[in-house]
Amino acid sequence: MLHPNGRAVGGTEINGATLWVSGTGIAVLAIHSSLIQHAHGMSQKRPPKLPPNSQLSPPTTSTKTDVVFASVYALPGATGCVLVLRLHAAACDRTTVVLLLRELLTLMAVDEEGQKEITKNKGEISLDIEDLLPRGMAKKTLWARGVDISTQVVRLIINPADTKKILSGCKEKGIKLCGALGATGLIAAHSSKSISDHQKKKYGVVTLTDCRSILEPPLSDHHFGFYHSAILNTHTIKGGEKLWDLAKKTYTAFTNYKSSGRHLSDMADLNFFMSRAMENPSLTPSSSLRTCLISVFEDTVVDESNDQKNQVGVEDYMGCASGHGIGSSIAVFDTICNGRLDCICVYPSPLHSREQM
Repeated sequence: MLHPNGRAVGGTEINGATLWVSGTGIAVLAIHSSLIQHAHGMSQKRPPKLPPNSQLSPPTTSTKTDVVFASVYALPGATGCVLVLRLHAAACDRTTVVLLLRELLTLMAVDEEGQKEITKNKGEISLDIEDLLPRGMAKKTLWARGVDISTQVVRLIINPADTKKILSGCKEKGIKLCGALGATGLIAAHSSKSISDHQKKKYGVVTLTDCRSILEPPLSDHHFGFYHSAILNTHTIKGGEKLWDLAKKTYTAFTNYKSSGRHLSDMADLNFFMSRAMENPSLTPSSSLRTCLISVFEDTVVDESNDQKNQVGVEDYMGCASGHGIGSSIAVFDTICNGRLDCICVYPSPLHSREQM
């Protein structure tokens, strides 16, 4: 199989180019390390929100498009600096971000110790996701706001004891953590509204799933690019739902949809509807460009690289993607690190407030 250093973007990717221009889908990886020394002329500020996307060019059919932009920030009163990488989602979905972080830590350790023998990722570039769908699964394609919206972040870290309880609850119900996270968002959103008891309201939950293993031919994590598909399920909430019962219900709806293969067959339709919504915001609630209440990932990232991070002076890191264009009201990027559940919650401001989050 040929792995070129570049290629023309595919349908999902070129559709995403419009998303990135509007402010959604810019992957961000921020690493705070004491080994990243002060550089001449760096910004002396703490970034309160995701950096703007003006320096990222939208991908085109040309292979000569920059997809990575790096910045270094000094933190007043703190040791070291923060390295911030911004990447086009066409070249970097969540799986790629995780692998990129691991390889950066490895390279930093090599540089620190002077080791020579390391396993280098070749950064393989494969075909676009549409060209890798299993035979018969593809489906033929169907047919400005005035407010300055920005992406902001709220971070939720749960201690190891409570994290263990949550994971035990998921195991007992036979579900993944994404089911519990989605159900939590549904209950919280409904309880925050000024509505009468048992008044029903519908909410959407989008679950993102990595398709690499089911493509033809199957891809590994080392195939950089965007190979996730989205599954949208709508749930009616009336208030008073029990968390674990709702978590089981939402997760079952997701797995039923996925097992039917609709996350592959409906891919073209979803791209079409996303592009139409961007062109006609009035198709979304209150012209807000919100397509669902909450988006989660099917699989939680488990980070067991604590020793390696300590070795290279990494004190903390965050990884997420922007969402102030079209997207969900809350996007959750979850990681289990050192036994703690670490959730990066991304939301559009001032459409939603920090107090709401």
